[in-house]
Amino acid sequence: MRYPEFEGRESLIRALDEAVRREGDEAVTDRIRRVLCEFIREDRFSLPSCCDSSTGEGYARRLLHKSEELGYSVMAMTWGPGQGTPLHDHCGMWCVEGVCRGELEVVQYELIERSGDRFHLEQRGTIQAGPGSAGSLIPPHEYHTIANAGKTGCAISLHVYSGEMTHCNAFTPLGGDWYQRRSRNLHYDAA
Repeated sequence: MRYPEFEGRESLIRALDEAVRREGDEAVTDRIRRVLCEFIREDRFSLPSCCDSSTGEGYARRLLHKSEELGYSVMAMTWGPGQGTPLHDHCGMWCVEGVCRGELEVVQYELIERSGDRFHLEQRGTIQAGPGSAGSLIPPHEYHTIANAGKTGCAISLHVYSGEMTHCNAFTPLGGDWYQRRSRNLHYDAA
C-alpha cells in the first residue's frame, strides 16, 4: 500500500519504530506520547493536505503508515465542529493520541461489570486536549469518546495503534450506565 508523503515523515517513523521496540505496553506508550508531543510542539512534521478537511458524515480517518515489521499503524483523524465518536473501545489494542490542531474533548469510562454484550461503564473524567498534548489508552482502560470541542474549524489528531484498527466495539446507552456492545467496522477516507 502507498501512504501519503509529508514533510518529516521519515524522522517521525524512525522515532516511532524506536519507541515500539521497547518492552512493555506502558514503556512503549509513554515513549510514543513523548515523541508525538515533541514532534507536534516543535513543528517537526507537516501532515499531508488531505488531512485538512473532515467529511460531511463525520470525522475522517486517514492511514498514514503501517509498519509491516513491527505491526503498529499511524492514523490522522480530522474532526469537523461537533464531530465525535460514540463511546467505544479499541478491541484490546493500546493507542496513543496526539492533538495536532484544534481542541479535542476526551471522556474516559471505566468498566464496572459485564453481562454478555451488556456493559456497565461509568464516566471517570473529561480531558480538554489542545495542540501538542497526547494521551494513551492501555487495555483494559480503553473505553472513551473523542469529539472536536471547538465551535468552528477542524481539529486534527494523530493516533498510533499497536495494530491496524479496522474495527472496534461501540456502546449504545441502555440507561443507568449500562450499554449494549456492538461491533463496528471502520473505514479509511481518501488520502
